[in-house]
Amino acid sequence: MTAPDVEILWIAPAAALLIGYFLGSIPFGIILTRLGGAGDLRQIGSGNIGATNVLRTGRKGLAAATLLLDGLKGWLAIVIVAWAFPGEAQLAAAGAFLGHCYPIWLRFNGGKGVATLMGIVLALHWPLGLVYAVVWLGLLAGLRISSVAGISAAISAPIAAAALGRFDLVALLLALALIVVWKHRENVERLVAGTEPRIGGSKRVG
Repeated sequence: MTAPDVEILWIAPAAALLIGYFLGSIPFGIILTRLGGAGDLRQIGSGNIGATNVLRTGRKGLAAATLLLDGLKGWLAIVIVAWAFPGEAQLAAAGAFLGHCYPIWLRFNGGKGVATLMGIVLALHWPLGLVYAVVWLGLLAGLRISSVAGISAAISAPIAAAALGRFDLVALLLALALIVVWKHRENVERLVAGTEPRIGGSKRVG
């Protein structure tokens, strides 16, 4: 194989990763709160750019829009890459997730990846998306603890992939789930201490 052939082989994977990353790195939470007159999201609550922190502004509509758009960008990255570069969807997924969690525009200080992972899972294999949604939204409604719901949903993804015979997705989803857990490490510490806040009130776990 000649050098030009090797270079051509790298075009599709590199393009898939970059498309995913730049779509994933769009900080919809920051954009929407600024456009909505709610200020700089990074100076509010936890400083996180995700929908849960947008909710702390008291703007439920902005929080819902952030949730949907963060999921949509993960889904869209895979759809675009699957059309333009067949066979590179998993690289697009990894790129979109890393773009959300570690966006270059925000000095690599991004969100925790739960909503974006939802879009990714739906695009990769929609039955996995249903499992993810049931776990995430079910626990969110029942416990009202965002971190527990998000971590549980992320962990459910590789387990469900194995149960449904999609072993080709297990390694990727396991890696992304571990990043979700890592991004929630401060929440885990608060859960252990019994001080993690619940959504929609000042009640704490304990």
